[in-house]
Amino acid sequence: MEEKYKLVADTIRAYPLQLKQSWEEIQKMYIPDEYKNIDNIVFCGMGGSALGARMLDAYAFNLLRTPLEIVNEYGLPNYTNSKSLVIVSSYSGSTEETIEATYEALKRKAKVFAITTGGKLGEIIKEEKLSGYLFDPVHNPSGQPRMSIGYASGAVLSFLTKIGAISVTEDEIDQTISVMNNVIGDYNEGATKEKNLAVSFAQKIKGKIPILIASEHLIGTVYTIKNQLNESAKTFSALFDIPELNHHLMEGLRNPVKLKDLFLFIFFNSKLYSERVQIRYPLTADVVEKNGVPHLMYSPFSDKKLPQVFETLIFGSYMAYYLTKEHQIDPLEIPWVDYFKKELTKV
Repeated sequence: MEEKYKLVADTIRAYPLQLKQSWEEIQKMYIPDEYKNIDNIVFCGMGGSALGARMLDAYAFNLLRTPLEIVNEYGLPNYTNSKSLVIVSSYSGSTEETIEATYEALKRKAKVFAITTGGKLGEIIKEEKLSGYLFDPVHNPSGQPRMSIGYASGAVLSFLTKIGAISVTEDEIDQTISVMNNVIGDYNEGATKEKNLAVSFAQKIKGKIPILIASEHLIGTVYTIKNQLNESAKTFSALFDIPELNHHLMEGLRNPVKLKDLFLFIFFNSKLYSERVQIRYPLTADVVEKNGVPHLMYSPFSDKKLPQVFETLIFGSYMAYYLTKEHQIDPLEIPWVDYFKKELTKV
């Protein structure tokens, strides 16, 4: 088991290398000019393969020059056509829903860009002569899609920059990587446990249902953290966003009363949220406490949004990792997902 824990810890430490590799490799790629002449972008991916897109979609909400929709299901939106760019992502290259979306995109004459390590999707890239990023995940010793976040996010960010859908500079990537390396020093196992916030949060989450709260540029990252709590720490978790939750969730804290002993709200606040959203965080926490539910508060320290996105990712990944160790369970195996996929092939 210790070897598996080490693989996960080594992978988190390699997030900056994943980001650097994917960013640089796509920046060196030739992308046809026709990929810049588009009306919309559709991203298709499932599970860990879609996490990077979620993170970047949240970060780039008011930066993207082209509409972007993330699809986590079979098929494509009705509006997808020859003026659409469809990005299909599958770490293994064998994701059923993504393969179907790829064929549908080709049928509709959309421009297709694939992100994968190989498998069936890798074969389609070669057979159909598609543009794609077929990468070697040398910095993901865990082998798990959910732990390839640096690759997934770096690939999408680099490609969108390459086609002019967003503007991100080399300096911004370098600054982000520097912040990531700094916070790894704060949260890795070599850090002083008494001062390690990721360890402290994991210990408090044990035996609880973590209810994650985030907003704006961090909502996609916190979705990723929820995914890692589910898959790695085998822990049920839910995610809500401010300000939306202020219009309904607070009234739902009354019942069932027994659940109040299990809930633990974790607020991911940021000094870079819009002013009115920042004001809502302490007020929402006050309502939660008045309903007898405890809470924790996390705030990234970076003064720019992109570094905050990845700083929060590092913290959350370590938090999930330490919770896995608290539970003394295998951080890599996903028996129920594997069982489900096996049964699905029989139908």
